[in-house]
Amino acid sequence: MSDWLAERFEESRARLRAVAQRMLGSASEADDAVQEAWLKLSRADTRGVENLNGWLTTVVARVCLDMLRARRPRPEGAPEPPEAGSDPELEFGLADAIGPALLVVFDTLAPDERVAFVLHDMFDLSFEEIAPIVDRTPAAARQLASRARRRVRGAEAPSAAPNRALVSAFLAASRDGDFEGLLAVLSPDAVLRADELAVRTAAAREKHGAPRLAPEVRGSAEIAQAFKGRSRGASPALIDGEPGAVWAVDDKVRAAFVFTIAHGKITAIDLVMDPARLAGLDFEIGD
Repeated sequence: MSDWLAERFEESRARLRAVAQRMLGSASEADDAVQEAWLKLSRADTRGVENLNGWLTTVVARVCLDMLRARRPRPEGAPEPPEAGSDPELEFGLADAIGPALLVVFDTLAPDERVAFVLHDMFDLSFEEIAPIVDRTPAAARQLASRARRRVRGAEAPSAAPNRALVSAFLAASRDGDFEGLLAVLSPDAVLRADELAVRTAAAREKHGAPRLAPEVRGSAEIAQAFKGRSRGASPALIDGEPGAVWAVDDKVRAAFVFTIAHGKITAIDLVMDPARLAGLDFEIGD
């Protein structure tokens, strides 16, 4: 192996160890996975590799996936025993990434779910990059990460019922033209953002009495006015595991209402109609 490759590997070692640690939850196993990547690099012909960091991340991820699949499953709720010699101050520790209270939940994820979730949600890899690692299509890889995300978020927030109720109240008030009801669920400084297709679609319907829609609307009163009488065709849904709403035709989602909720109020609504953006969202209609 050339000195240049060795130097590049050392430059990537900390990040590769972070990837492995967050997938495996084990410092010693992470070191083993990184060492295996080093061995693979030393034996590989990398002359055609354009993105060495990406290649190494893929190798480490595949090694981690094999290690996860080979583990003897522990009973759900049983934490992994502490490792001798592990470093509790490790900068990129899994506990730092998702919180100690979620370690047990994280450990119950299927290996493919865990890998897809870590690579996408923690390291920003695209599902096109993740798909060959888990031997799935990009759409299936997105589903793996989404399932993992719902379980992790479910552990963070034991009940999504209050947020669902808030979204349902918003939709009911919108359908009924209940201005005061809309104000009651919106934060005073809430913001509504609509993509270009949503704005154009609303403009085309203005002649039929539909309210005008701007790309960005700020303030609860302005948003309430924009949604007053508007959401008659919307149905409750989970969007990437969070309460939201969709407008669907023949079971195909044409528009998504993505809500941001904080302190019991709706603080933001993103109205998405662009097909490319919709394709990147995971929907469960009727929740």
